[in-house]
Amino acid sequence: MNRLKDKIAIITGGAVGLGRATALRMAEEGAAVAVLDVLDSVGKKFVAELRARKLQARYWHCDVASEAEVQKVTHQVVRHFGRLDVLVNNAGIAGTNKPTHQLSEAEWDRVQAVNVKGVFFCTKHAIPHLKQAGGGSIINLSSIYGIISAADVPPYHASKGAVRMMSKTDALIYAPDRIRVNSIHPGFIWTPMVEGYLQGMGDVEAGRQATAALHPLGHLGEADDIAWGAVYLASDEAKFVTGAELVIDGGYTAR
Repeated sequence: MNRLKDKIAIITGGAVGLGRATALRMAEEGAAVAVLDVLDSVGKKFVAELRARKLQARYWHCDVASEAEVQKVTHQVVRHFGRLDVLVNNAGIAGTNKPTHQLSEAEWDRVQAVNVKGVFFCTKHAIPHLKQAGGGSIINLSSIYGIISAADVPPYHASKGAVRMMSKTDALIYAPDRIRVNSIHPGFIWTPMVEGYLQGMGDVEAGRQATAALHPLGHLGEADDIAWGAVYLASDEAKFVTGAELVIDGGYTAR
């Protein structure tokens, strides 16, 4: 219950899916969590539920594709909680599923703006506060598709490959500041994003079964599978872990 006691964490895309599960588990482990999202009603309701349980949480509207908004909200979080120890760059979108030659520039750019520039902006404006705190942990949500690829959703795969390498680069740059930077690479986890992807493919239940079969363990992951990985990387248990890839994929990439 106290793995993250007295730590302050920002979780982007924290209202639903992996971000929501991560915020919940971090709060239960003693962290004060800043839930950032653009889904205001959902995010505020979630934070109200956390606070009703006497957990420390507050919601901020934040579009991670806007540097000005990221900078403003990051300062507000630190002003409210007093410091920053953990940043979870979770906010992301799947984007348009078309072959590369059919994609528009706008379709490509929208995914990079959220998935890549969002990580850049949040990291950029968190670093001074993490330095001031004497160190901390940045956890970037990449994907199995930051390691391998598939014949679909080119902008998404490109973005997650970028996040993987950004994590390693920043791990090297900020190691002297005792700021650890790691990436998590989920397989298919049953979240609204994955459900939406399968809806776009047709029969959701058939798609779920087929997708589950791609994982040697034979089932999709749960949001908690990722959340507990993030708790570990945020905790002092991972004090010697930086520049690493935590693959949580049911064996998907082990082939």
